[in-house]
Order: sequence, then structure tokens, then C-alpha cells
Amino acid sequence: MPTLDGVLETALYVDDMARARAFFETVMGLEPFTADHRFTAYDAGRGTVLLLFLKGETLDTVTLPRDMGTIPPHDGHGPVHMALAIPADQLGAWEAQLDAHDIEIEGRTHWPKGGESLYFRDPDGHLLELATPGVWPNY
Repeated sequence: MPTLDGVLETALYVDDMARARAFFETVMGLEPFTADHRFTAYDAGRGTVLLLFLKGETLDTVTLPRDMGTIPPHDGHGPVHMALAIPADQLGAWEAQLDAHDIEIEGRTHWPKGGESLYFRDPDGHLLELATPGVWPNY
């Protein structure tokens, strides 16, 4: 069986790119690699990329320049969940960051292996989780 090295990209679909970028850059502290009117790509740490796509703007095949190839259509609707890994000693700093931006923490979980999770929403209603080590057997 061929192996996997991990999840490289995670995508969220947003209604308002400017609003989403303001949230992810101001509240979450991310800086874009690249962006245009329909998408923004962020370094999400440890070799992962967070992609924001404007809903309805990726329904056509994208042909890349210089014979690089194509990207098939895709889109998504409704609130989804994603977790971002954080060091355990940063949990309090993240709570303070969210509070400073009036972001409501909707849930907290204390996992049996010692991990902690905080749950909150982005402006599009996606459920975001900040998770410390000890959430999963492999993290």
C-alpha cells in the first residue's frame, strides 16, 4: 500500500473574502502566501496550508499558465470543522487573543490523554478548534 505523509491543504469556503482575510490575519495572525479575488493561501504551520475560497468562484476548471496543468472545479457549503495544532503552553495566550477580539469560546474539551481543545467560530460560521498535544494517539 502506498503511504501518506499527512494533510497538506485544508480548504474553507467563505462568503466574503475581505471579511475572512481580516479574521484570519488579525485574529489568527496568519500571513498570506498568495491571494487573488477568489482565494487566499496561508501557512498554517508544520508544512500545512490553509486555503480560503470564495464560495461559487471555483466552479470552473482553472487552467494554469505555461502548461502547468489544470485544477478541477470544487466548492463547499455550510459550516465545517477544522482543528489547528497549538503548543500546550500557548493555550492561555490564545484564550486571551480570542477574548481581545470578542470571539466567543463555544466549547472546551479536556481529552483523556491530556490534550485540551477550544472551539470558536470564524465569520462564516465554521467551527475552528485550537488543540494541544494529547488529543489523538498521533498528536
